[in-house]
Amino acid sequence: MNLKLRASQSKVQEPVEIKITGSKSESNRLLILQQQYPNLSVANLSNSDDTVHLKHALESDAQTLDIGHAGTAMRFLTAYLANQPGKKVILTGSQRMKERPIGILVDALRYLGAQIDYVEEEGYPPLQIEGKSLKGGEVTMDAGVSSQYLSALLLIGAQMENGLHLRLSGKLTSRPYLEMTTTMLTDIGLQVTFEDNHISIQPQKNIDQVEVTVESDWSSAGYWYGWVALQPAGYTVKLSAYKQISLQGDAQLARIYEKMGVKTRYGTNEITLTKSQEFEQPDGLEFDLTEQPDQAQTIFATCLGLGIDLKMTGLHTLRIKETDRIAAMEVEGARFRESEITSTSNSIHLHFPSDSPFNKTVRIDTYNDHRMALAFAPLCLKTDLIINDAGVVSKSYGDYWDDLKLVNVDITEI
Repeated sequence: MNLKLRASQSKVQEPVEIKITGSKSESNRLLILQQQYPNLSVANLSNSDDTVHLKHALESDAQTLDIGHAGTAMRFLTAYLANQPGKKVILTGSQRMKERPIGILVDALRYLGAQIDYVEEEGYPPLQIEGKSLKGGEVTMDAGVSSQYLSALLLIGAQMENGLHLRLSGKLTSRPYLEMTTTMLTDIGLQVTFEDNHISIQPQKNIDQVEVTVESDWSSAGYWYGWVALQPAGYTVKLSAYKQISLQGDAQLARIYEKMGVKTRYGTNEITLTKSQEFEQPDGLEFDLTEQPDQAQTIFATCLGLGIDLKMTGLHTLRIKETDRIAAMEVEGARFRESEITSTSNSIHLHFPSDSPFNKTVRIDTYNDHRMALAFAPLCLKTDLIINDAGVVSKSYGDYWDDLKLVNVDITEI
């Protein structure tokens, strides 16, 4: 499905109120925990493809589980299934999933006693997993790898006979996602300590009855921060349901987007985003996104729209996402207006040699990556925009195109 987006000039009745479903990151962690602790009940689950795939896989009796593009599901299921005695499955996914490394997690699980074999290429899915009762104990992992590898182990830690003592070597990447995991474990009644680069989880097979309500997804809120940043002063959007004190590292969007003129006001389970009347556009911005790498495309598209020079670092995990996101930003960003875009293995730089106009009617590819479609869509405020394979947004925010219609974006399938 290819969509053409054109922002209507008719005035929006403000403030528009957008309801966003539960966080994908929180939902996926809670589904794994709920499978191990039936006394846990969960409300406001994400309706994203990733969460739907994970839920179906956990409920399935099939001998082959295909989780498509759902990277979180691949990592979390690898650990969960390895600790399920008597369960023997092949865990696979899309062609891109077969290109995304998983050897670091498999090595750690094997060290803890897991029986996992590679079906095709060494170090990559598909995996053949023969579940066992893992003994657990102490294991060391590189702290610079994707936090999903580490969270996958933590989510099964208390179910192992000796618990889990995870030592992290080197500089820690995406600490907020690890803190989200450990806080969730604590909140449902498990005994967890996280000190320096050592996380310890005591063995515990059961918990008391507990209900958890998932906060709405801050990553999805990011696209609305980008939308408001590109609007005239005074423009307002309300988003629900959000908390000022959040488990999600992407809640830092509120701080980041202050530099692009968006003010955040917290209410009861909602936030109000307003384009500031006092905003003075900076010549350039620089962000270290080591702890918020998923927001790189959103920030990049916003600065592209505003004409702000940008340097983003801490992006080394983006090379192995749904696509090489750094390369994708370089290619697609160059389609909009004259600019200089360069990159390294963990950074991207955006520079405007002049106040260049936008090209008329831009078409972009999405590379099977939901964030390419979601992050770049607000640029329809600057030019008519055609998004190829726009249905990819279902991975995390399936209602996005309907929500954009609420703010007077004309959307047609072509």
